[in-house]
Amino acid sequence: MSISEKRDRQAPVHPLAQDFSAPSLLKFAFPTIVMMVFMGLYTVVDTVFVARFVGTDALSAVNIVVPVINLMVGLGSMLASGGSAAIARKLGEEKDRDAGETLTLILLAGLSLGLAICVAGSLFLEPLVRMLGCGDVLFPYCRDYLSVLLIFAPACILQVLFQSLLVTAGRPGLGMWLTLMGGMANALFDFLLIARFGMGIRGAALATSLSYLIPTAAGILFFLFAKNNRLRFCRPCGGAGELGKICFNGSSEMVGQLSAAVTTFLFNLTMMRLLGENGVAAITIMIYSQFLLSTLYIGFSMGVAPVISYSWGSGNYRGLKRICRICFGFIGVVSIAVFVVSMIFGPELTGIFAPEGSRVYEIARYGFQIFPFSFLFCGYNIFASALFTALSNGTVSATLSFLRTFGFLTAALLTLPLFLQVAGVWLAVPAAELLTLILSACFVWHYRKQYQYL
Repeated sequence: MSISEKRDRQAPVHPLAQDFSAPSLLKFAFPTIVMMVFMGLYTVVDTVFVARFVGTDALSAVNIVVPVINLMVGLGSMLASGGSAAIARKLGEEKDRDAGETLTLILLAGLSLGLAICVAGSLFLEPLVRMLGCGDVLFPYCRDYLSVLLIFAPACILQVLFQSLLVTAGRPGLGMWLTLMGGMANALFDFLLIARFGMGIRGAALATSLSYLIPTAAGILFFLFAKNNRLRFCRPCGGAGELGKICFNGSSEMVGQLSAAVTTFLFNLTMMRLLGENGVAAITIMIYSQFLLSTLYIGFSMGVAPVISYSWGSGNYRGLKRICRICFGFIGVVSIAVFVVSMIFGPELTGIFAPEGSRVYEIARYGFQIFPFSFLFCGYNIFASALFTALSNGTVSATLSFLRTFGFLTAALLTLPLFLQVAGVWLAVPAAELLTLILSACFVWHYRKQYQYL
């Protein structure tokens, strides 16, 4: 018996190996849910400070540069989801050394991508801002905001990675507390840099960027020095071949973010054509509100994905079926709750960003009468994509993500406003989610025997 095999046999039982019931699964996923909800909250706090202390033009500018942020988050999510699935599967197969090598490989890849974006984006900053469709009024805001974010691109990607990797390591609670700390730091820096020191939109970008450093630094220290942890840094092996497989499996998350970048661009263009800068500000409010209200689905899917991968890797099909039944039931309850809350409290949420009675407020409030229907469907779509990523079926996962966030949405956005004007813009997302739900159900049913989750 080799030294590594002896070490694997003596390794502590991994938290993912427990026999999950509904309470224990929700308890395991709870820190990740809280983490994502808090991320949504401090993202909203960011935009509120911009809207209230800098102006709605600055809020519109933030939304115009969102595609660049989508790119960075997409790259991090691709490596995180594909890498976490591979790592959890190897831990389920008791290949701890291989899991550590994969961990190190994806972190080095994330760091390299972040540095490349930082350098390229900074060199071509002004052409990039113009390419995003920024006019003369919003150009100074876009340039100032993006110039700061690009400097911290490596930290942005790494903090996305650590959010997933700490869950895979069986420490979702630590991931939650790090996100809480980062969020509180972001809110504090927003107050100091924007409200007190008057740094404007540069202050907002710097506050967000500095908050990335907390989970990044803590994640590195955890995987270097944590005791009784089966997942640790090792010399990376596998190279481009393994990295390619990881990226392909996690491509659904990358596809989702890139598609979101394109559709955000289309939303901005459509609203600019129909309602001008006020329309762009209103769609910004809706996009950030959607992210906040969707964090329950995203956090839950992130929290249970390593459990699904581990059960699949260890051949525990009975446990896999139980886990999936729990997941579908939980998402159904949450979907109804989020829909009701968003319909009732939509005007109050709108009022956080824009003064009641303003043109931006009226546009966004009208949107909240239509847009919330998407929450009845999107939870199942988010989970279905995460499910197939966890089962290492990147093709199905990417197909669902692409059609949900780009294919169906782009088609709806290009056609519905032609007949329904502004109402068509608000209806585009619910229509795309409904079409994706039908396709998700077909895929889940089709693969039920292959993966034995039903």
